[in-house]
Amino acid sequence: MSIFESRLGRIFTGLLHYAALCLLFVTPGIAATKLYVEPFITKSGAEKLRERVISELEKHNSLSLVANPKEADVILDGGGEVWVKGYQSLNPRSGRLPSDGTPIYDGYLSVELKDAKGQTFWSYLVTPGMGVEDVSKDMAKRIAKQVSEALKRGEPDHQAVIPSEPATVLKGAGATFPQPVYEKWFKNYRLENPNLEITYDAIGSEAGIRDLLAGKVDFGATDSPEAIRDLAPEEQGRFLLFPSVVGAVVPIVNLPGISGDIALTPEALAGIYLGRITKWNDPLLKQANRGVRLPDLEIVVVHRSDGSGTSYAWTDYLSKTSPAWKAQVGAGLAPKWPVGKGAQGNDGVAKLVKELGGSIGYVEYIYALRNHMSFSRVRNQSGEFIGASLESLAAAASDAVRMSDDFKVSIVNAPGDGAYPIASFTWLVVPAEMINSGKQQAMKSFLKWMLGPGQMQAAALGYLALPKDVVTREEAAVTAFQYRSR
Repeated sequence: MSIFESRLGRIFTGLLHYAALCLLFVTPGIAATKLYVEPFITKSGAEKLRERVISELEKHNSLSLVANPKEADVILDGGGEVWVKGYQSLNPRSGRLPSDGTPIYDGYLSVELKDAKGQTFWSYLVTPGMGVEDVSKDMAKRIAKQVSEALKRGEPDHQAVIPSEPATVLKGAGATFPQPVYEKWFKNYRLENPNLEITYDAIGSEAGIRDLLAGKVDFGATDSPEAIRDLAPEEQGRFLLFPSVVGAVVPIVNLPGISGDIALTPEALAGIYLGRITKWNDPLLKQANRGVRLPDLEIVVVHRSDGSGTSYAWTDYLSKTSPAWKAQVGAGLAPKWPVGKGAQGNDGVAKLVKELGGSIGYVEYIYALRNHMSFSRVRNQSGEFIGASLESLAAAASDAVRMSDDFKVSIVNAPGDGAYPIASFTWLVVPAEMINSGKQQAMKSFLKWMLGPGQMQAAALGYLALPKDVVTREEAAVTAFQYRSR
């Protein structure tokens, strides 16, 4: 036998072994889900994120990636960003603020799974884990795992026909906290119901509820379950509250020279917002951030200038964790701030903090990500320093078993390991009586959709879908809800 024939024989034998191994990994009778990954939204690092996600998805045997969306069973759509949030100094003993050295990256990755008809039936969002060097790979790996697990659970049956609506416009106004998810919902709902348009003016909880009370809008939105009681206690019986999603209020900081996210205790937050802690190198802050060179820099406090449900959640947390704050200020939509600069809306607070070195503010989670802001970990009731994430929101929302029959509950400073301490439901506020019968039916139909397909679209924007037991109770309330004409 020639050398060539011998080598050919070994190659042929190797191919047979490879084919046999391949057969071992094929499950008879179960076809892999055909998945197409759409081009991600064009932002810094989005294409690299898509490539990393595809690479990680290829490792899951239950999936078969296809190059043409027409061949796919399901489609993965998404987007994300990666940015430099600071630098690790090459000489940490120099005492200078580093502008070079090893870059420290941050980012987020948001995805949705859609069926053949383009309807979203699952979504998710991740941010990098603490201390990871390759944030793109870390996020891609975690998303791929979540996608694989979601597809194993199968697509939910949410194809129920929604009653056709007459040509109707529903007008809403209120909280900026849920504005991103509301904009998405109202757009997607209209794709299924072209004869209905829902408009929303994100003017803050207080202004939106006042417009509702004045009859200027058909529904309001707030992150405070006591908004009606606080603004018009005599009108409480005229309105119903329906929880929509769960979100997080995060402290955002602009601290030159600090590349990582700092840790904040409730005592420190209360001290800062009471004006008692005025420097970033205050002993109370240094105690929670050992090993971090906090600068000798004045703290600039930023808060909402408008009446805000985000402010309510923030001050509710401070009231529950600081006796001094509760006694001096308390919880409210528009508290009398002891110190600080005011800004309109979540976007306004994020932009002002970004402009002012040494500043601290508070915004809903997605606004921090969209503005590339560092957000702090906060000490929870269990003594852990926890950052906002879908997982830590889920741990906090498990405390919703205390929700009353009128769907009012506060989940700030929730007990339990892993719970993010400044979490909140947000509510749609609907009048129990409406003049227009078309609007009555349109509002009820939207609420049913919100509790079904709508919940599946929330996580991609950093909002947690309502706990299942809350959805069950709310669905029963919507079904039993009978409008009365004025």
